[in-house]
Amino acid sequence: MADASIEGSKQPYHEAEDKKPKEAERIVARCIDSSRALAREALSAVVRELRGRDHEVAGCGLLLASGRALPEDVHAILASHALIHAAEGEMHRDALRRASEQLSLRVTGVRERDVLARTAEVTGRPAAELQRRVAEMGRSLGPPWRQDEKLATLAAWVALAVKA
Repeated sequence: MADASIEGSKQPYHEAEDKKPKEAERIVARCIDSSRALAREALSAVVRELRGRDHEVAGCGLLLASGRALPEDVHAILASHALIHAAEGEMHRDALRRASEQLSLRVTGVRERDVLARTAEVTGRPAAELQRRVAEMGRSLGPPWRQDEKLATLAAWVALAVKA
């Protein structure tokens, strides 16, 4: 969800950190707009491909941050390096959420720290079994199968179970 032709698009808040206020706002806004468009384009392509293979797209499982809400003011975010990191993560989640909604996909958000317990709750499966099954999926799919992929799989299970 980053356009390589836009400087700083991977980490726009980092790019804007030492800039003058108006330039910082412009950088962040441009990158947010670009990320939203790219997310919509990519998700639309995935949905078309899946539907073309006769799969029903049930919705979108989205891992949510566990922290507090961010300030709305860009400059308040830029004043704290921790908030800069949080804002970049939230920017990507927002882009996926908006893309899903534009495609009329139901978004099921789950806080990252709660995802295993929530998956166990909605599937009726013990957490240990879910962890074992996620690990088995990684072995059969091959790398990369890091924590991000494992957590995303659990969030997807929540989205599927909630739809059922």
